[in-house]
Amino acid sequence: MTGILRPAATTVVLFTALLGLAAPAALTGLAGAAFPDQAGGSLVSRDGAVIGSSLIGQAFAEPRYFQPRPSAAGDGYDASAGAASQQGPTSAKLVEAVRERVAAAGAQPVPADAVTASGSGLDPHVSPENAARQVARVAAARNLPEARVQALLQEHVEGREFGLLGERRVNVLRLNLALDALR
Repeated sequence: MTGILRPAATTVVLFTALLGLAAPAALTGLAGAAFPDQAGGSLVSRDGAVIGSSLIGQAFAEPRYFQPRPSAAGDGYDASAGAASQQGPTSAKLVEAVRERVAAAGAQPVPADAVTASGSGLDPHVSPENAARQVARVAAARNLPEARVQALLQEHVEGREFGLLGERRVNVLRLNLALDALR
């Protein structure tokens, strides 16, 4: 029996070290070298202080800021509670929440991302249509011409990944920081 256990135990230890330690360490190092911003969390700084990540949505409550999608993550954009609500299209709770958001949004039609949370509840992006609906409010709150805010918005519209994956989008944090820089 000992003759069988020794090679098996050696194989387990060897593969644990190789696949459980060496390979993840090598891939982490490679990712950090090839994609340092993403590997570091895509952190965004202002005046030397980290204020967020371009990959995680944040709540902006003031009228002078563009608003993100609704969040289903804990107490609003809580990254430790990032997950879908698990409410399907037949969920009465989801239907009621969307109805309330549509009523609060005012004029029709309302872009879907203005009234529904993303799958993670932490999406940092909105559609260009959602952002465009907010231009008048943001411009008025900042006492800026709507054309200037609209131009800034257009500068921050990101295209599809590799020209074909996903949809056009606007990173709300980066757009709001650009607005603050207009001072």
